[in-house]
Amino acid sequence: MRKIQIQILLIFLTGISISFAQQPQKPSSVEIYNQIKKLNFLGSALYLAAHPDDENTRLISYMANEMNARTGYLSLTRGDGGQNLIGPQLRELLGVIRTQELIEARKIDGGEQFFSRANDFGYSKNPDETLEIWDKDKVLADVVWTIRKFQPDVIINRFDHRSPGTTHGHHTSSAMLSVESFKLTNDPKIYPEQLKDVKPWQVKRLYFNPSWWFYGSQEKFDAANKSKFTKLETGVYYNGIGKSNQEIAALSRSRHQSQGFGSTGARGQETEYLELIKGDEAKNLDDLFDGIDTSWNRVKNGKPIGDLITTIISKYDFSNPSASIPDLVKAYIMIEALEDDHWKSLKSAAIKNIIASCSGLYLEAVATEQEATPGSTIRLSLEAINRSPVDMQLMSVTSLPDNKNSPQNIALKNNNDQKFNLQIQLPNTIEYTQPYWLKEKATIGMYTVSNQENIGIPDIIRQVKVVFNIKIRGVEIPFERTVVYKYNDGVKGEMYNFLDIVPEVTTSVLEKVLIFGSVKSKMIPVKVRAGKDNIKGKLQLELPKSWNVSPKEIAFSLDKKGNEQIFYFEVTPPLNPEEAVAKSIAIVDNKRFDKDLTIIDYSHITKQMVLKPAESKCIRIDLKTNGDAIAYIMGAGDEVPESLAQMGYKVTIIKPEEITPEKLDSFNVVITGVRAYNTVNALANKQNILFNFVKSGKNMIVQYNTYGKTVTDQIAPYPLKISNDRVTEENAKVTFLAPNHPILNTPNKISSKDFEGWTQEQGLYYPDQYDPAFTPIISSHDKGESPKNGALLVAPYGKGYYIYTGLSFFRELPEGVAGAYRLLSNMISLKQPIEAPKPEIKK
Repeated sequence: MRKIQIQILLIFLTGISISFAQQPQKPSSVEIYNQIKKLNFLGSALYLAAHPDDENTRLISYMANEMNARTGYLSLTRGDGGQNLIGPQLRELLGVIRTQELIEARKIDGGEQFFSRANDFGYSKNPDETLEIWDKDKVLADVVWTIRKFQPDVIINRFDHRSPGTTHGHHTSSAMLSVESFKLTNDPKIYPEQLKDVKPWQVKRLYFNPSWWFYGSQEKFDAANKSKFTKLETGVYYNGIGKSNQEIAALSRSRHQSQGFGSTGARGQETEYLELIKGDEAKNLDDLFDGIDTSWNRVKNGKPIGDLITTIISKYDFSNPSASIPDLVKAYIMIEALEDDHWKSLKSAAIKNIIASCSGLYLEAVATEQEATPGSTIRLSLEAINRSPVDMQLMSVTSLPDNKNSPQNIALKNNNDQKFNLQIQLPNTIEYTQPYWLKEKATIGMYTVSNQENIGIPDIIRQVKVVFNIKIRGVEIPFERTVVYKYNDGVKGEMYNFLDIVPEVTTSVLEKVLIFGSVKSKMIPVKVRAGKDNIKGKLQLELPKSWNVSPKEIAFSLDKKGNEQIFYFEVTPPLNPEEAVAKSIAIVDNKRFDKDLTIIDYSHITKQMVLKPAESKCIRIDLKTNGDAIAYIMGAGDEVPESLAQMGYKVTIIKPEEITPEKLDSFNVVITGVRAYNTVNALANKQNILFNFVKSGKNMIVQYNTYGKTVTDQIAPYPLKISNDRVTEENAKVTFLAPNHPILNTPNKISSKDFEGWTQEQGLYYPDQYDPAFTPIISSHDKGESPKNGALLVAPYGKGYYIYTGLSFFRELPEGVAGAYRLLSNMISLKQPIEAPKPEIKK
């Protein structure tokens, strides 16, 4: 298993071309040449920060492609606490998306990706809070582990460890942990349990990568004394591929689509600066690796390898890369004979890819179906073709994880495609396909990964592979390929997915939060999905005894893999308020299956499969609502409409271009989704219609937007300015500024209890300046800060109400926070037939 994991980490990335996520790389002659040059450089740099999209892709691309250094990015989190501009996924599902976006970014800029177990729990104002929630010792252990495993000569921090409180607490914490690790990684007494798999390692230099942002403005940064900084001219142009370093970096940056980081490429001179934090100062200040041996001389018996690769580079024929194969095979033999396991593993993986690229050697293992279950037999179609005059022979193929060797003895003649079939018997114990860091129960601040060897691995660990054992010029070389599934799309052409291992049956309670505002029963839909043909069993919905479920079980039978069917259980809640977890269970041949399958499928990342407990939160709540019809305008993506439907409202999602007085006439309330005024340009031209809607006696509720980036300055009928104010302590004490206001009293009496149990944060981006027409309803603040009064602002306008809120309803409602439902009901129900006062700017 460990060998498989190492090979996963050592995939050689050219970092230049973009392709669909799983399609095999087919490098050009120039890209092959660049790979060979990189083969002759034995230096490593690790960039370190807190989140996906924190990394400096210009610097990563420069180090990987211009300096030819092995370059990694350690993101302490997977970005679970951010927002999502492309869909409704939040928390761990967003983390899965952002993980894949980082992996795709590294394919472009040439870096490698790593993570710690830290869970992005949301915005943190200081590192003390961050390190307490994260479990500092565990995250520090992960940083030390990654450094010992990666063995970087230099580390570059994105953030400054000396400025706590000036930026996100995660940011400062990442730098503080990096600085602390500098003196620990070479001490065998520190985390000695790691040393059965890695060796102590001493980084030579630790840098901070400053930019104008840390100085407050470009002018201040330009004026700063940078005489002691390392200066790297990163605005290089790569003639062989026709792109500048900044253009490659922009392509990489643009992979962060869920965060809206599409970036335009630049050209021309550009400088990056590095401030030395730890380690010996270089004699040549502007040479990142000054005084560090980055040649093959640093490895015992490595000099002849370096000499041979230098010869290969000098003799490289761009019109015939296969001419380099004889010497490349010699170099492969020499690398395999090395004692140094670290560089042996790295360079062996790299040179095998180069040999395959030089020969046009195409190897592929394709499953006939995308999904398989443990214990099943899968059929594979194998393809092997050598597109060079070099003699090759396919000796055998070895299937994994069963480790079965199948002799072939097929001559691979030039451009003679060989196709044949293979069957693999999957073990009953094979693990389901899913993000390994989500398999075990997590805490707010940490994911649980019991297997030390898995820590840091960026992607899903896929076990089904085929090794093609090919003899080239008398030397047998193994080439490993992960089993894929591919098909032809009439529009997009050849499409790839990986083979997924799925349970025999999965279930899903379709509503993840079930609201019971009275003792009236509800029909609860539960979906059953077959993971294989001819699946039969019984479906149950488990709830505490205080909840009545009818029937007790339902028989099901699904003929074909992938078929789905929905069944209904009648659930009656208890008389008094209560929260419970409903679990859907499928019983097949006396085996319990309790997983819910979620598919995440976006075109810019690899299709993802996530298995979570098949559960739903049931809430018997004292909730009063009215029957208002709601028009919902989606913003960056959220699940609020589903929550409104659970409350009993009739919700219609309307497109911004559909907003007309006639279209809105049948609604009583308009609600804009999170960040709608940041992301929906069409709203800029619809404000008069929306404000007239309010004036006529209706309600408009605007959920949070980030400051400074709205599509219109007039997001409200009165002056209102959004700030960066937020309350990150979700259980911060709430003070009622207008306790007699109807929004706190009708139809639900709101108390401090309604703000208990909130998740991740209480609210964000509160307005700090607003017209006297607005009434601030509540106040709260994080420890040590001044009160923040802009969380919920209400203003009468004409005969209706305009309400602006930074409260995080988009997080609380999907989590089933009862108080959030009650307060939102009051906001929707608000009625006030009075004329608004004249606008006046608050001083």
